[in-house]
Amino acid sequence: MDDKDTLLRYLRAQRTSLVGKLDGLGEYDIRRPMTPTGTNLLGLVKHVASVQLGYLGAVFGRPSGRDLPWEADDADVNADMWATADETREEILELHEFSAAHGDATIEALPLDAPGQVPWWPQDRRDVTLHQILVHLCVETARHAGHADIVRELVDGAVGSRQDDPNIPTIDWPAYREQLEAAARQAAAGSTRP
Repeated sequence: MDDKDTLLRYLRAQRTSLVGKLDGLGEYDIRRPMTPTGTNLLGLVKHVASVQLGYLGAVFGRPSGRDLPWEADDADVNADMWATADETREEILELHEFSAAHGDATIEALPLDAPGQVPWWPQDRRDVTLHQILVHLCVETARHAGHADIVRELVDGAVGSRQDDPNIPTIDWPAYREQLEAAARQAAAGSTRP
């Protein structure tokens, strides 16, 4: 497996993890803001879909042809981070699937050293390679998949990258949380070790 295949495999795994956070939830739960800044599950999927289209489309002279109204100059601030009541789950998921397929086609068509230009980055950093953008997208997608992990846990307590995630131990979570709370309070009180 070469470097491009490795990066694409990791990107695909993060995409799957992110989209999987919507599974089993109703419209309200996928849209409701769960943090003071409004982070929500469907908005994270919409954002990542939009980002993929930019970085693996226009940056390499391969525009997708998709109109993203939330990227217009007169769009609301952060309009790519949430879904309006008129935007359906199915539309956002289809956009994500489309952006992934469009991005994968760019990755497959170009070598890792293919040049691109990111017009929204500072002038001195705009010139990039496909390799650099793939690393950037793996990090960006993983970061938002991590956000989705936390948001989903806040919504209904589900944890892990998927339902049968072998990395999640079977423990008494309330007792575990209490143990951590006690340690935090003890540290804050300035306790010393015996």
